[in-house]
Amino acid sequence: MILLLQYMAIYTAVLMLVALGGCFSEHSGVINIGLEGIMVFGALGGALVMRYLPDGTSAVFVVLTCVLAAMAAGLLYSLLLAVAAVNFKADQTLVGTAMNLLGTAAATVLVKAINQAANASDVSSTIAYGAKRKAFLIFSDLQVNEESSEFMKALKTSEFSWLHVIAVILLIVSFVLLYRTRFGLRMRSCGEHPQASASVGINVFKMRYAGVLISGALGGLGGLTYITAAVSEWKFENGVAGFGFLALAVMIFGAWKPFRIALAALIFGVFRSLSNVYKGFDFLKNLMPGAVYNMLPYIISLVVLIIFSKNSAAPKAEGIPYEQGMR
Repeated sequence: MILLLQYMAIYTAVLMLVALGGCFSEHSGVINIGLEGIMVFGALGGALVMRYLPDGTSAVFVVLTCVLAAMAAGLLYSLLLAVAAVNFKADQTLVGTAMNLLGTAAATVLVKAINQAANASDVSSTIAYGAKRKAFLIFSDLQVNEESSEFMKALKTSEFSWLHVIAVILLIVSFVLLYRTRFGLRMRSCGEHPQASASVGINVFKMRYAGVLISGALGGLGGLTYITAAVSEWKFENGVAGFGFLALAVMIFGAWKPFRIALAALIFGVFRSLSNVYKGFDFLKNLMPGAVYNMLPYIISLVVLIIFSKNSAAPKAEGIPYEQGMR
Protein backbone atom coordinates (compact mmCIF):
# COMPACT_ATOMS: atom_id res chain seq x y z
CA MET A 1 0.00 0.00 0.00
CA ILE A 2 2.88 2.38 0.79
CA LEU A 3 4.25 1.72 -2.69
CA LEU A 4 0.88 2.56 -4.27
CA LEU A 5 0.64 5.81 -2.31
CA GLN A 6 4.21 6.64 -3.23
CA TYR A 7 3.61 6.32 -6.97
CA MET A 8 0.27 8.15 -6.69
CA ALA A 9 2.03 11.06 -4.98
CA ILE A 10 4.76 11.15 -7.64
CA TYR A 11 2.48 11.09 -10.67
CA THR A 12 -0.15 13.38 -9.14
CA ALA A 13 2.46 16.01 -8.29
CA VAL A 14 4.00 15.88 -11.78
CA LEU A 15 0.66 16.09 -13.61
CA MET A 16 -0.67 18.81 -11.31
CA LEU A 17 2.38 21.06 -11.68
CA VAL A 18 2.53 20.77 -15.46
CA ALA A 19 -1.25 21.14 -15.87
CA LEU A 20 -1.22 24.25 -13.67
CA GLY A 21 1.47 25.63 -15.96
CA GLY A 22 -0.71 24.99 -19.00
CA CYS A 23 -3.62 26.60 -17.16
CA PHE A 24 -1.73 29.90 -16.71
CA SER A 25 -0.66 29.96 -20.34
CA GLU A 26 -4.15 29.28 -21.68
CA HIS A 27 -5.79 31.76 -19.31
CA SER A 28 -3.54 34.39 -20.88
CA GLY A 29 -4.63 33.29 -24.36
CA VAL A 30 -1.69 31.12 -25.51
CA ILE A 31 -2.04 27.36 -26.05
CA ASN A 32 1.05 25.62 -24.69
CA ILE A 33 1.38 22.27 -26.46
CA GLY A 34 5.13 22.36 -25.74
CA LEU A 35 4.84 21.26 -22.12
CA GLU A 36 6.61 17.97 -22.89
CA GLY A 37 9.72 19.77 -24.17
CA ILE A 38 9.59 22.25 -21.29
CA MET A 39 9.54 19.36 -18.81
CA VAL A 40 12.64 17.85 -20.42
CA PHE A 41 14.56 21.13 -20.20
CA GLY A 42 13.46 21.70 -16.61
CA ALA A 43 14.63 18.20 -15.75
CA LEU A 44 17.94 18.91 -17.47
CA GLY A 45 18.50 22.10 -15.47
CA GLY A 46 17.76 20.44 -12.15
CA ALA A 47 19.77 17.30 -12.94
CA LEU A 48 22.86 19.27 -13.97
CA VAL A 49 22.78 21.27 -10.74
CA MET A 50 22.42 18.04 -8.74
CA ARG A 51 25.33 16.50 -10.60
CA TYR A 52 27.75 19.38 -10.08
CA LEU A 53 26.90 20.43 -6.53
CA PRO A 54 29.80 19.41 -4.29
CA ASP A 55 29.39 16.46 -1.94
CA GLY A 56 28.36 17.46 1.55
CA THR A 57 26.10 20.30 0.39
CA SER A 58 23.21 20.75 2.82
CA ALA A 59 19.92 19.13 1.84
CA VAL A 60 18.03 22.44 2.00
CA PHE A 61 20.49 24.09 -0.39
CA VAL A 62 20.33 21.12 -2.79
CA VAL A 63 16.53 21.24 -2.94
CA LEU A 64 16.34 25.03 -3.33
CA THR A 65 19.01 25.31 -6.02
CA CYS A 66 17.68 22.37 -8.02
CA VAL A 67 14.11 23.68 -7.87
CA LEU A 68 15.21 27.16 -8.96
CA ALA A 69 17.40 25.74 -11.74
CA ALA A 70 14.57 23.55 -13.07
CA MET A 71 12.10 26.45 -13.01
CA ALA A 72 14.63 28.78 -14.67
CA ALA A 73 15.42 26.25 -17.41
CA GLY A 74 11.73 25.68 -18.13
CA LEU A 75 11.07 29.42 -18.12
CA LEU A 76 13.90 30.14 -20.56
CA TYR A 77 12.79 27.37 -22.91
CA SER A 78 9.20 28.64 -22.84
CA LEU A 79 10.50 31.96 -24.19
CA LEU A 80 10.56 30.26 -27.60
CA LEU A 81 6.79 29.92 -27.47
CA ALA A 82 6.29 33.41 -26.03
CA VAL A 83 8.33 35.13 -28.74
CA ALA A 84 6.85 33.04 -31.57
CA ALA A 85 3.23 33.28 -30.43
CA VAL A 86 3.10 36.83 -29.04
CA ASN A 87 5.60 38.74 -31.17
CA PHE A 88 5.48 36.82 -34.45
CA LYS A 89 1.89 35.55 -34.11
CA ALA A 90 2.94 32.06 -35.22
CA ASP A 91 0.62 29.08 -35.06
CA GLN A 92 0.81 28.09 -31.39
CA THR A 93 0.09 24.40 -31.95
CA LEU A 94 2.89 24.07 -34.50
CA VAL A 95 5.35 25.94 -32.28
CA GLY A 96 4.48 23.75 -29.30
CA THR A 97 4.88 20.58 -31.35
CA ALA A 98 8.28 21.77 -32.58
CA MET A 99 9.32 22.52 -28.99
CA ASN A 100 8.44 18.98 -27.95
CA LEU A 101 10.55 17.51 -30.74
CA LEU A 102 13.42 19.90 -30.10
CA GLY A 103 13.37 19.50 -26.32
CA THR A 104 14.26 15.82 -26.10
CA ALA A 105 16.69 15.99 -29.05
CA ALA A 106 18.52 19.09 -27.78
CA ALA A 107 18.73 17.79 -24.20
CA THR A 108 20.14 14.47 -25.44
CA VAL A 109 22.80 16.21 -27.54
CA LEU A 110 23.76 18.54 -24.68
CA VAL A 111 24.06 15.72 -22.16
CA LYS A 112 26.17 13.64 -24.57
CA ALA A 113 28.45 16.63 -25.17
CA ILE A 114 28.82 17.26 -21.43
CA ASN A 115 29.59 13.60 -20.73
CA GLN A 116 32.10 13.43 -23.57
CA ALA A 117 33.86 16.59 -22.38
CA ALA A 118 34.16 15.08 -18.89
CA ASN A 119 35.20 11.64 -20.17
CA ALA A 120 36.30 11.18 -23.77
CA SER A 121 34.94 7.62 -23.89
CA ASP A 122 31.51 8.46 -22.43
CA VAL A 123 28.95 9.51 -25.05
CA SER A 124 25.84 8.45 -23.13
CA SER A 125 22.80 10.66 -22.67
CA THR A 126 22.56 9.86 -18.97
CA ILE A 127 23.01 12.22 -16.04
CA ALA A 128 23.69 10.54 -12.69
CA TYR A 129 22.88 12.57 -9.58
CA GLY A 130 23.25 9.70 -7.11
CA ALA A 131 23.21 10.42 -3.40
CA LYS A 132 22.17 14.05 -3.77
CA ARG A 133 18.68 12.88 -4.75
CA LYS A 134 18.21 11.78 -1.14
CA ALA A 135 18.04 15.46 -0.18
CA PHE A 136 14.57 15.50 -1.74
CA LEU A 137 13.20 12.58 0.29
CA ILE A 138 11.08 13.46 3.31
CA PHE A 139 11.68 10.33 5.41
CA SER A 140 15.30 9.57 4.46
CA ASP A 141 16.58 10.68 7.90
CA LEU A 142 13.91 8.78 9.83
CA GLN A 143 15.49 6.73 12.62
CA VAL A 144 14.41 3.08 12.61
CA ASN A 145 15.72 -0.07 14.29
CA GLU A 146 14.87 -3.75 14.43
CA GLU A 147 12.02 -3.09 16.86
CA SER A 148 10.38 -0.46 14.64
CA SER A 149 7.04 -1.26 13.04
CA GLU A 150 6.80 -2.41 9.45
CA PHE A 151 5.06 0.89 8.66
CA MET A 152 8.01 2.91 9.97
CA LYS A 153 10.46 0.75 8.00
CA ALA A 154 8.37 1.24 4.85
CA LEU A 155 8.40 5.01 5.37
CA LYS A 156 12.19 4.96 5.76
CA THR A 157 12.60 3.41 2.31
CA SER A 158 9.78 5.39 0.68
CA GLU A 159 10.17 7.98 -2.08
CA PHE A 160 7.91 10.72 -0.72
CA SER A 161 9.59 13.95 -1.77
CA TRP A 162 9.71 17.55 -0.65
CA LEU A 163 8.73 18.34 -4.23
CA HIS A 164 5.27 16.98 -3.38
CA VAL A 165 4.99 19.54 -0.57
CA ILE A 166 6.14 22.29 -2.93
CA ALA A 167 3.51 21.15 -5.46
CA VAL A 168 0.71 21.55 -2.88
CA ILE A 169 2.00 25.00 -1.91
CA LEU A 170 2.12 26.06 -5.57
CA LEU A 171 -1.44 24.78 -6.06
CA ILE A 172 -2.68 27.16 -3.35
CA VAL A 173 -0.52 30.01 -4.69
CA SER A 174 -1.89 29.41 -8.21
CA PHE A 175 -5.48 29.61 -7.02
CA VAL A 176 -4.85 32.82 -5.08
CA LEU A 177 -2.91 34.36 -7.96
CA LEU A 178 -5.58 33.57 -10.56
CA TYR A 179 -8.73 34.30 -8.55
CA ARG A 180 -7.80 36.63 -5.70
CA THR A 181 -5.45 39.16 -7.29
CA ARG A 182 -5.66 41.94 -9.84
CA PHE A 183 -2.93 40.22 -11.84
CA GLY A 184 -5.03 37.06 -12.17
CA LEU A 185 -8.13 38.99 -13.18
CA ARG A 186 -6.18 40.80 -15.89
CA MET A 187 -4.63 37.58 -17.14
CA ARG A 188 -7.99 35.81 -17.36
CA SER A 189 -9.53 38.78 -19.15
CA CYS A 190 -6.76 38.59 -21.77
CA GLY A 191 -7.68 34.98 -22.41
CA GLU A 192 -11.37 35.78 -22.74
CA HIS A 193 -11.43 39.08 -24.65
CA PRO A 194 -8.03 40.71 -25.24
CA GLN A 195 -9.46 43.68 -27.16
CA ALA A 196 -11.74 44.60 -24.26
CA SER A 197 -8.80 44.20 -21.87
CA ALA A 198 -6.63 46.49 -23.98
CA SER A 199 -9.40 49.10 -24.07
CA VAL A 200 -9.13 49.56 -20.28
CA GLY A 201 -5.33 49.85 -20.34
CA ILE A 202 -4.19 46.25 -19.84
CA ASN A 203 -1.04 45.33 -21.75
CA VAL A 204 -2.12 42.08 -23.44
CA PHE A 205 1.38 41.32 -24.70
CA LYS A 206 2.82 41.48 -21.17
CA MET A 207 0.03 39.35 -19.76
CA ARG A 208 0.55 36.69 -22.41
CA TYR A 209 4.28 36.70 -21.82
CA ALA A 210 3.64 36.31 -18.09
CA GLY A 211 1.27 33.38 -18.64
CA VAL A 212 3.70 31.51 -20.91
CA LEU A 213 6.70 32.13 -18.63
CA ILE A 214 4.80 30.95 -15.54
CA SER A 215 3.78 27.83 -17.45
CA GLY A 216 7.44 27.29 -18.33
CA ALA A 217 8.55 27.58 -14.70
CA LEU A 218 5.88 25.16 -13.46
CA GLY A 219 6.48 22.76 -16.35
CA GLY A 220 10.21 22.76 -15.63
CA LEU A 221 9.56 21.96 -11.97
CA GLY A 222 7.24 19.15 -13.09
CA GLY A 223 10.09 17.73 -15.18
CA LEU A 224 12.43 17.73 -12.17
CA THR A 225 9.76 16.03 -10.05
CA TYR A 226 9.38 13.35 -12.71
CA ILE A 227 13.04 12.40 -13.08
CA THR A 228 13.92 12.45 -9.36
CA ALA A 229 11.18 9.91 -8.59
CA ALA A 230 12.69 6.58 -7.54
CA VAL A 231 15.82 6.79 -9.75
CA SER A 232 19.34 8.18 -9.22
CA GLU A 233 20.08 8.85 -12.89
CA TRP A 234 18.13 9.75 -15.99
CA LYS A 235 18.60 8.93 -19.67
CA PHE A 236 17.35 11.95 -21.60
CA GLU A 237 16.64 9.95 -24.74
CA ASN A 238 13.64 8.58 -22.84
CA GLY A 239 12.06 12.03 -22.50
CA VAL A 240 9.16 12.19 -20.03
CA ALA A 241 6.97 9.43 -21.47
CA GLY A 242 4.16 11.65 -22.69
CA PHE A 243 3.45 13.30 -19.32
CA GLY A 244 3.23 16.71 -20.98
CA PHE A 245 0.32 15.48 -23.09
CA LEU A 246 -1.30 13.76 -20.12
CA ALA A 247 -1.08 17.07 -18.26
CA LEU A 248 -3.03 18.75 -21.07
CA ALA A 249 -5.79 16.14 -20.62
CA VAL A 250 -5.70 16.79 -16.86
CA MET A 251 -6.06 20.53 -17.49
CA ILE A 252 -9.08 20.01 -19.76
CA PHE A 253 -10.67 17.51 -17.35
CA GLY A 254 -10.04 20.03 -14.55
CA ALA A 255 -11.83 22.78 -16.52
CA TRP A 256 -8.85 25.15 -16.27
CA LYS A 257 -9.45 25.60 -12.50
CA PRO A 258 -6.58 24.85 -10.06
CA PHE A 259 -8.38 22.69 -7.49
CA ARG A 260 -10.27 20.75 -10.15
CA ILE A 261 -6.95 20.22 -11.89
CA ALA A 262 -5.55 18.81 -8.63
CA LEU A 263 -8.47 16.36 -8.40
CA ALA A 264 -8.06 15.37 -12.07
CA ALA A 265 -4.31 14.88 -11.52
CA LEU A 266 -5.08 12.59 -8.58
CA ILE A 267 -7.43 10.48 -10.71
CA PHE A 268 -4.90 10.21 -13.53
CA GLY A 269 -2.17 9.54 -10.96
CA VAL A 270 -4.09 6.55 -9.65
CA PHE A 271 -4.44 5.05 -13.14
CA ARG A 272 -0.77 5.73 -13.94
CA SER A 273 0.46 4.20 -10.68
CA LEU A 274 -1.44 0.95 -11.34
CA SER A 275 1.07 0.03 -14.06
CA ASN A 276 3.82 0.08 -11.41
CA VAL A 277 2.07 -1.82 -8.61
CA TYR A 278 -0.54 -4.12 -10.15
CA LYS A 279 1.74 -7.16 -9.80
CA GLY A 280 1.57 -6.77 -6.02
CA PHE A 281 -2.21 -7.24 -5.97
CA ASP A 282 -3.55 -10.62 -7.08
CA PHE A 283 -6.99 -9.33 -8.08
CA LEU A 284 -5.44 -6.61 -10.27
CA LYS A 285 -2.94 -9.02 -11.80
CA ASN A 286 -5.75 -11.38 -12.80
CA LEU A 287 -8.13 -8.62 -13.89
CA MET A 288 -6.39 -7.67 -17.16
CA PRO A 289 -3.01 -8.02 -18.92
CA GLY A 290 -0.11 -5.87 -17.76
CA ALA A 291 0.09 -4.10 -21.13
CA VAL A 292 -3.41 -2.70 -20.55
CA TYR A 293 -2.31 -1.12 -17.26
CA ASN A 294 0.57 0.55 -19.09
CA MET A 295 -1.83 1.96 -21.70
CA LEU A 296 -4.60 2.84 -19.23
CA PRO A 297 -3.71 6.52 -18.50
CA TYR A 298 -3.40 7.27 -22.22
CA ILE A 299 -6.69 5.53 -22.99
CA ILE A 300 -8.34 7.52 -20.19
CA SER A 301 -6.86 10.74 -21.58
CA LEU A 302 -8.41 10.03 -25.01
CA VAL A 303 -11.78 9.31 -23.41
CA VAL A 304 -11.56 12.53 -21.38
CA LEU A 305 -10.73 14.60 -24.45
CA ILE A 306 -13.60 13.06 -26.43
CA ILE A 307 -16.14 13.65 -23.66
CA PHE A 308 -15.07 17.00 -22.24
CA SER A 309 -13.35 18.91 -25.06
CA LYS A 310 -16.55 19.53 -27.02
CA ASN A 311 -18.29 21.36 -24.19
CA SER A 312 -15.19 22.60 -22.40
CA ALA A 313 -15.04 25.98 -20.69
CA ALA A 314 -11.75 26.94 -22.30
CA PRO A 315 -10.77 30.64 -22.45
CA LYS A 316 -12.51 32.02 -25.54
CA ALA A 317 -9.45 33.74 -27.05
CA GLU A 318 -6.92 30.96 -26.49
CA GLY A 319 -4.84 30.23 -29.56
CA ILE A 320 -5.95 33.43 -31.31
CA PRO A 321 -3.06 35.87 -31.98
CA TYR A 322 -3.72 39.31 -30.57
CA GLU A 323 -3.67 42.16 -33.08
CA GLN A 324 -3.36 45.56 -31.44
CA GLY A 325 -6.20 47.86 -32.50
CA MET A 326 -8.32 45.01 -33.90
CA ARG A 327 -11.96 44.93 -32.81
